[in-house]
Amino acid sequence: MTNGGTGAQPFGSRLRSLLERVRDDRGVWRRGILIALFAVVIAFLMILHAQIPNRIGNVGSLAETFLPWLGLFIPVILVAALLRRSATALIALLLPLIVWLNLFGGLLTGKSAAAGGDLTVATHNVNAENPDPAGTAKDVAASGADVVALQELPIGQVSAYEKALAGTYKYHEVQGTVGLWSKHPLSAAAPVDIRLGWTRAMRATVAAPGGEVAVYVAHMPSVRVKVNAGFTANQRDKSSDALGEAIAREQVRRVVLLGDLNGTMNDRSLNAITSQLRSTQGAAGDGFGFSWPASFPMARIDQILVRGVEPVSSWTLPRTASDHLPIAARVDL
Repeated sequence: MTNGGTGAQPFGSRLRSLLERVRDDRGVWRRGILIALFAVVIAFLMILHAQIPNRIGNVGSLAETFLPWLGLFIPVILVAALLRRSATALIALLLPLIVWLNLFGGLLTGKSAAAGGDLTVATHNVNAENPDPAGTAKDVAASGADVVALQELPIGQVSAYEKALAGTYKYHEVQGTVGLWSKHPLSAAAPVDIRLGWTRAMRATVAAPGGEVAVYVAHMPSVRVKVNAGFTANQRDKSSDALGEAIAREQVRRVVLLGDLNGTMNDRSLNAITSQLRSTQGAAGDGFGFSWPASFPMARIDQILVRGVEPVSSWTLPRTASDHLPIAARVDL
């Protein structure tokens, strides 16, 4: 006769429950193996990005141009791991997360100083097809920069930029399709041969109050993605080497490079330049500072690089009629 209680669970039922629990626990670890492997692949792509070959379609440089965007896979992997209830995938996710934070975590925090700096510089690829050159020039001048570099200046529109900037900048030099405007005297202005056959780079000495500064302005050849040729960057790479050689020969201690390099600081093909200079954005900027395309910036191919001066702050400027965003920086001489 029973009293209505549940009583002790039979030994056989307890054993079956234990086995089911063990199977469930093992499933947590077995599920999501492919997700975990994908997380490991993303991590190793970031770790070994310099080893991705450029022999076919310059795919290595393409990956390095958009390297920070690999971080978008991290929340995707997280969601997939949670949906699969996979402990293995969640643990594997730590690898790409740690690698990404090591590479780019420093860009998540603002490093720009609110004040300071002897010299403010700005650079802008104004776009040869810009429908409003005067407005674009005035927008850049509104940044308050002491020195402004412009690239992709069409011969027929140079006078429009000169007229728009004349009231703010007393001194200027134009060489080919690049130009430099300054509130301080300029001297020794000359083109820089970047092996293109026409002028898309120049150098001038700026007599800043804190001392002379060698300012380079450059517009590296465009990088294209073609169906039959991949990421074509050979001419850009040759020009990068030539500009790097010119900077290496520079006798003035303080050097500032302003321009559209058609590549990021991660791009190995710019090593001839980036190995000699510091990025103001990396040293003292807020965020990634993406500058292109202006409608939805995905990469910082416009650069302010320095040597012999101390970056204080670096930022992007408001959008103009160009397909690039202008960028600016303050430095201590």
